[in-house]
Amino acid sequence: MYLRFPLACFGFSMTLLAIGGCSPDDEHQQASLEERSAAFEQSLDTIKDQQLKDAIADLGGSLLLLERARLKLQDKPVETEYGTDDLALLKHYPSSQALSDTYINGLFVLRKNTSSDYLTDLEPVFPFPLNSASEFPFPHALEWQSVTLSNKQVVPFAPEWSETDPGIQLSPSSANLSNPDDLTVTYPYIDGIEVENTQQPQPLILHGKVEVIAPGKVVNFNLDAKDMGKTRTDGTISVTLLALGQNYAEVDIVNSAPLAEQVRDTPLNPLIIQARDHSGQFLSRSGSINENPEQLAFYQQQLAEMLKQTAWSDAFEQQLDNEQKAFDQKHPHHYSKVYFNGTVKHVDINVLDFSTADLTRKSLDLPVLKLDKAVVGKDIQPLPISVVVYDDQAANYLKNATLDPEQLEKSVVISQSVDDASAATLEFSHPATFNDEMLGALPQRSDAPVTFFAEDEKGNRSEPLELPTEAFDVDPEAGVITYDLNLFPETPAYAVGSIPLFIADIDKQVLEVTHLPKGLELKGNTLIVDQKVFPAEAWRFYAKDGTGNYLKEVIAVRHSDEPDGPPAFDVHYFYGQPTQLESYARTALNPVEYGFEVKLDKAPQASMPQ
Repeated sequence: MYLRFPLACFGFSMTLLAIGGCSPDDEHQQASLEERSAAFEQSLDTIKDQQLKDAIADLGGSLLLLERARLKLQDKPVETEYGTDDLALLKHYPSSQALSDTYINGLFVLRKNTSSDYLTDLEPVFPFPLNSASEFPFPHALEWQSVTLSNKQVVPFAPEWSETDPGIQLSPSSANLSNPDDLTVTYPYIDGIEVENTQQPQPLILHGKVEVIAPGKVVNFNLDAKDMGKTRTDGTISVTLLALGQNYAEVDIVNSAPLAEQVRDTPLNPLIIQARDHSGQFLSRSGSINENPEQLAFYQQQLAEMLKQTAWSDAFEQQLDNEQKAFDQKHPHHYSKVYFNGTVKHVDINVLDFSTADLTRKSLDLPVLKLDKAVVGKDIQPLPISVVVYDDQAANYLKNATLDPEQLEKSVVISQSVDDASAATLEFSHPATFNDEMLGALPQRSDAPVTFFAEDEKGNRSEPLELPTEAFDVDPEAGVITYDLNLFPETPAYAVGSIPLFIADIDKQVLEVTHLPKGLELKGNTLIVDQKVFPAEAWRFYAKDGTGNYLKEVIAVRHSDEPDGPPAFDVHYFYGQPTQLESYARTALNPVEYGFEVKLDKAPQASMPQ
C-alpha cells in the first residue's frame, strides 16, 4: 500500500520540493549539471542487466534531481507569499487518534455526472484537502481494491486502463490530473451496438482499505535567530536550529526514544517545519532538502557500489538493505533545510513523536452517492456526515468583506507584455478577496480613458500621441489595455489614464438557527436557501457550530424546477451541525477610478514598428 507522508517528508510540491540532498562536493561543483546528467545517461546505456539499470537510474537520477532542486532553491528570489497553518487541523481535535478517525470516517464517494455512455467517473471526497498546503499531516495510505456494480458483478481495481481487456474496468481517471484518487468505470465499446449509460451496470459500492499512523504526541518548538546553534529539549526530543537564513531554516532533531514497534519498518519523517514573517503570518514553502552531508555521501557510496556490479542479485540487494539499516542505526538524526517564500522571522518546528503510535487499518465499503451540483426537481439528497471538520481559512478570507478604496488601490499590480508588437498589453490586477466574490455582474461598459505619450530627449513625457481609434482597445471589466505598436507614429513611452475598479458594500448579519428568516431552512447538516429571496449572486452564508469555528462546506447543490430553468433553491451541505449562520449581502456597488501613469516597456527590436 502506498504511503502518503506529511509535508516535511520527501516528495514534490506544486512549486518545487526535492526528495532530499545537500551541497555537492567540490568536484561536482566544477562540472556542470547538464554535463553530468548527460554522462550519467550514457553510462546507463552500457548496463545490460535491466534490474541493475533500473536501480542505478533511480538512485543516480535522484541525486542529480537533488542538486538541480538545490540550485533552483538557493537562487530563487525572495518574494512573500503566505500560506496556512499546517497543524491547524490538529488543534480542533482532542488527540492525534481523533484526527485520524475523522479522516477515515469522513471519506465518502460521489458519482460524477458524465456525458459519456461508456464512462462513469467516481470521486472520493476527503474531509481534509489533499492538494493544498494544509493536507492531512500524518502518514497515511489509501488503496482501492474493487467496485460492486448494480448487477452484483465485482470489478477489480487496475492501476491503468487496458485496451485489450474486453470487460468492464475500474482504473484511475485520466480526466482529472489534479485529484489522483478519482476513478473511472469504463464500459466496453461494441461497434454497431448503442448502449446508454443508464442501461449499463451502475457502480454501487467502492471497496478499498486505508491505513493511518497517528503519532503519540506532537511537540512544538518556536525558535528565532537568537536560538541558532542551540539545542532545545522537550522530553526525549532534542531540536537544534543549525542555520536561519533570510528565507530558509536548517534543522536537526533527535528522538532518544526508539520508534514504536508497529512502525519500525515504516519510513517516517517526523518534521513539519513552518515559518512566519514579521506580521506573524505563515509563509508558504518553496521547497525543502531533507538529507544532510553524511546521508548524501552514503547514497553516493551505494551508487558507486552499484556501478561496480555487472548484474543485480538478491545477495547484493540484501547487502544494500543491511548497509542502509546500519547507517540509520548509527545516524538517528532527522535533518531538513526548508525554503520559504518570504523573509523568515520565526520558525515553528513541529515534531511528530512516533515513539508511541496508533496504527489504524480499516476496510472501506463506501456507497456510491449521486449528488450532482445541478439538479432538476425538489427532492433533496441526504448526505449524512458523521464527522466535524472546520474551515480554518474562512475567518481570514471573510476579513476582506469590507474594503476601502485606498486598500484596493494599494493592492493593484500592473503587468506589461510587449512580446507581440501588434498586441502589447497593460494588465491591472489585484489579489482576489471575498469582496471581489460579492461584486456580481459589473456594468457592461465604463469610461476608461487612456492617453499615450512619447518621450523627449531627457526621457520625460512629451506631447500626447495622436492615434487612430483602432490603435488601442480598453477592456475595463478585464482590466486590460491592448495596443498595436504598428499603428503608432512613434514608440510610446508612457500611458496615462484611469481604469474603473469596484467595491461592494456588504451587510453582515448573525443569524441564530432557531430564528431563521423566511427563505432559509436548516435540516440537519443542510442549509436550504430560497433563490428568489436570497439569490446567490448577492448573498453568501457561512455556518458555525457551538465551538465558534466555521464549519467546512462539503458541497453546494443548485435545484431548478426545469432543465435550464432559473435556480429555485440551493442546498449547502456541511461537515457538522450548524448552530449559527452568518449572512453576507451585497447592498451596493461602488466604482473606484484607479488613476495611473505607467512607463512602458520597450518591445524587442525585431518586433518594433518600421
